Amino acid sequence: MEKYLVVSVLGADKPGIANALTTISSENSCNVVDSRMAVLGGEFAVIMMISGSWSSIAKFENSLKSIAKKLDLITMVKPTEMPTYRSNLMPYGIQVVALDSPGIIKEISTFFASQDINIENLQTDAYKAPHTAAPMLVLNMTVNIPVNMHIADLREKFTLFCDDLNLDASMEPMKGHL
Repeated sequence: MEKYLVVSVLGADKPGIANALTTISSENSCNVVDSRMAVLGGEFAVIMMISGSWSSIAKFENSLKSIAKKLDLITMVKPTEMPTYRSNLMPYGIQVVALDSPGIIKEISTFFASQDINIENLQTDAYKAPHTAAPMLVLNMTVNIPVNMHIADLREKFTLFCDDLNLDASMEPMKGHL
């Protein structure tokens, strides 16, 4: 019976961390089911879900402790389950571009929480605008909208919300999303 484990890893950015993690997964007969890896500042951050038998997962956890010590990594693991796909939800992609200021991400997440809409994935990037060097933010996320929710009403509320905060935004159905 397949077991699942979510693994979070953080350490100074250097070559070989992703390779070490995927190697111990493979060597212990585990499969990387899903993962996100990124350099944030000078740190390399990983979150991944692996699957395997109970004994494979246990061996992976022991190997992870050794790799973490060798590469000076902070790790956290948590058993989980394979996600169940619910046909009563529609995935939508949201993109927001705006002048960066503290609280924008909180405001956007609060809007969707107030509509009882789950955020499945959220990614942000800050950058300097060409020519002006103004601090900018781009936010991309996937939300799961209940099928019984009226999309036109939600889109209107979201547009008004974005207009009030001077955010340039789009909301489109995800195509080919599982």
